[in-house]
Amino acid sequence: MSSNSTPRVVVVGAGFGGLNAARSLAGDRNVQVTIVDRKNHHTFQPLLYQVATGGLSPGEIAAPVRSVFRGDNNVTSLLEEVTGFDLERRIAKTTEQDLAYDYLVVASGSAHAYFGHDEWEPFAPGLKTIEDALEIRRRVLLSFELAERQMLAEGTTEPLNFVVVGAGPTGVELAGTLAEISRHVLAQEFRSIDPSRARIILLEGGPRVLPAYPGDLSRSAEDQLHRLGVEVRTNAMVTQVEAGVVHVGDTRIVAPVILWAAGVAASPLGRMLGVPCDRAGRVLVRPDLSIPGHPEVFVIGDLASLKDGHGKQLPGLAPVAIQEGKYVAKIIRRDLARQAREDFHYWDKGTLATIGRAAAVADFGRIHISGFIAWLSWLFIHIFFLIGFRNRLLVFIQWAWSYATYERGARLITGSNDLPGWIGMHPAAPPAEAKKEPIPVKRAG
Repeated sequence: MSSNSTPRVVVVGAGFGGLNAARSLAGDRNVQVTIVDRKNHHTFQPLLYQVATGGLSPGEIAAPVRSVFRGDNNVTSLLEEVTGFDLERRIAKTTEQDLAYDYLVVASGSAHAYFGHDEWEPFAPGLKTIEDALEIRRRVLLSFELAERQMLAEGTTEPLNFVVVGAGPTGVELAGTLAEISRHVLAQEFRSIDPSRARIILLEGGPRVLPAYPGDLSRSAEDQLHRLGVEVRTNAMVTQVEAGVVHVGDTRIVAPVILWAAGVAASPLGRMLGVPCDRAGRVLVRPDLSIPGHPEVFVIGDLASLKDGHGKQLPGLAPVAIQEGKYVAKIIRRDLARQAREDFHYWDKGTLATIGRAAAVADFGRIHISGFIAWLSWLFIHIFFLIGFRNRLLVFIQWAWSYATYERGARLITGSNDLPGWIGMHPAAPPAEAKKEPIPVKRAG
């Protein structure tokens, strides 16, 4: 695969950071690159919520890693899981073998964080992978089917509530899209229940939604959510999650579907490097994104903790990871050319968050935009970043069709027909809130 004289670069993770580091080195005969990931595909995570709500299929937001590097003979893709490192011997350990490296790029990302309550995960799945998105899609669509079936069999059904925990970008996207599909996409497709009466409840432990955004955009986002029919509850700290039940202090909210968007934790590979990490497990990297004592080891993306020139923590966003990946590839080239390293500087081009149909907010520094123009900006920017022309074209056509017709063509229920939250919807003494908004029977005429 490579001679001993050719520097070996091992990239752990095929997310935005790792993929861009490898792509920037692809075709360079001076290095041999091995990209290692537990999945065989790169996922465009900002659009996972579209898969979770039936708007897009997985293949439209993902690309096989091997196809990305099809024509690059100096890049090898390995479907493997990295389990540890030996920094002194310069080895990345996997479940099957040891990978020797001259440069190591760790970009293994992050996972869901339940703040010490991992037992909540089966009842409140998060959204990080294609598998997560498909499970959420299954639960959301199945809940409507079960409500229809129960109404036909018993003449009544429990309240059909959806609770989204966490009002960051992912939570806001999920809540807004759930409101859209229940009030428009599914409204005319059921005969015994009225999906438009489903309650979408967004819980945020802090004082406002989108807390990382300026106050005016946060207020605009909340207004847009209200117009879509989402119930927003701020200063609502979740204290317990059970099958079909969320506890907020003394308040008990019954919901067959609970979705978690409240926090993330860095990949455990960060702590395996044996260097200082922050409370979230992110590695405290040097200004050139290397770790202390090992200039040949870089940590990028969600796993890296670095502040900008103003002392502000760089966010765990795709643009940050993309720029870091390209920067690391540049540094490796400079090292090989025996040139001095330059510190990493993030170029903030702005941040956007979509809320629903023609609803979004955009922060471009001094320029703040909300509503249709922000949504349009969000749409084109995300299509631009998709891997491969085919994906861009498919997504654009699908979105144009969905916008014109409210149709969402990927509404397939796959896997089990069991819904954990449905079992929990028959407590011995339901609280008043649980019976507040039952799904009404549709009347003929």
